[in-house]
Amino acid sequence: MGPADKAQLSADWLALLRASTPQDPWVHGFSITHRQSGESVGRCGFKGPPAAEGAVEIAYGIDPAHQGNGYATEAAEALVLFAFGDDRVRVVRAHTLPHANASTRVLTKCGFRRTGEVVDPEDGLVWRWEKPRDPMARVWH
Repeated sequence: MGPADKAQLSADWLALLRASTPQDPWVHGFSITHRQSGESVGRCGFKGPPAAEGAVEIAYGIDPAHQGNGYATEAAEALVLFAFGDDRVRVVRAHTLPHANASTRVLTKCGFRRTGEVVDPEDGLVWRWEKPRDPMARVWH
């Protein structure tokens, strides 16, 4: 990671990264790999561990050459399943630009609902999406 990359990361997230253990999935996230070819198609993860109120925020990015193949939807679904495998998580959140786009379609397909607008310190006005834990669903560990 070069200096230009660090300029795009928040100071809070960098502090979380420095304090994390090497295998902390809440901080380090996951590589998205094509099952047959083994090729990396993107990355996904969380913006930190579950907050006191039980919320986690997901993020995902698919390399441009692999967009439009359903990988973002699969990644978002996997992140939700992982998050709800932790009893501390009550709601999974995501933020998107405040207009219809590929990410809003992904989140809608994954059962998220837009709950309003918030001002993100780095991104400005964004739409907040949430998927609450289904109290009737069983999560298998």
